[in-house]
Amino acid sequence: MRANFIFSEVWIGLRRNLTMTVAVVLTVAIGMAMLGVGLMINAQVGVMKGYWDDKIEVSVYLCTRGSAMGNCKGKEITKTQAKALQTLIKGTSGVKEVFFEDQTVAYQNFQKMYATNEAFVSAIRVEDMPSSFRIKVTDPDNYESVVQALRGQPGVSLVVDGTQLIHSLFEMLDKLAFYALAVAIILVLAAALLIGNTVRLSAFNRRRETSIMRLVGASNLYIQLPFVMEGVIAGLLGGVFAAIILIMTKVFLVDDMAGYFGRAQIGWNDVAQAITITMIMGVAICVLASFVTLRRYLRV
Repeated sequence: MRANFIFSEVWIGLRRNLTMTVAVVLTVAIGMAMLGVGLMINAQVGVMKGYWDDKIEVSVYLCTRGSAMGNCKGKEITKTQAKALQTLIKGTSGVKEVFFEDQTVAYQNFQKMYATNEAFVSAIRVEDMPSSFRIKVTDPDNYESVVQALRGQPGVSLVVDGTQLIHSLFEMLDKLAFYALAVAIILVLAAALLIGNTVRLSAFNRRRETSIMRLVGASNLYIQLPFVMEGVIAGLLGGVFAAIILIMTKVFLVDDMAGYFGRAQIGWNDVAQAITITMIMGVAICVLASFVTLRRYLRV
């Protein structure tokens, strides 16, 4: 009997404040969707960093004949210099593995990389390609010490830190996640204010019913429960719409960009985690806003 009364009160409240309820649902949906997108971007950045950590290398290009870069001065690196450089690399703190790539292998890799540009490939000869040492380090976040130790060494033309090649991408994704979370926070605050106004209006419209309930001995929680349930329903509906938006984002955006991410792509488990968090937060914010508003405006 009590359950039927509570649900009837909830239904009455939703009908009386339909416009406000729709506004709350839409605001919660957009806010939670933005929060979910921010969480998905953070997950994508984490997956990409984990994927590339084992693949990023420090490349030490050696001097070739006629090269004016570094300490080359137009002279090719000697065997003595190459051997001394290899010994230095292996003895440098933080170096995990060292691979030598000669001109032939470098040219073969160059051909594979630019296979679609035949004119460019045909203009380059094997002797134009520099030999190099490929270095993997023990700490993927600490390449700089290895790079600084090798720059300016005899026979070294150029030292390239592989992290710089994808640093701009990670930086862009981090900024995008930050802005998405910032917008989500603003929308969540707006949703909380809308929920507060909706509950306040509903409590005012039903002040006669609540007064009667108080007179017959109803507890505070029993009187407050219908108003809180309205917030819960609004939060759940907003969370459902946000989940639909996140699923569409995964299907039509993330999956379409799979070619850029390769295997470093978030899966459905990351999307499910984002949906779960947004649903819980959406309902929690609605319930909290309802309770805070009721304590202030509903005198029971």
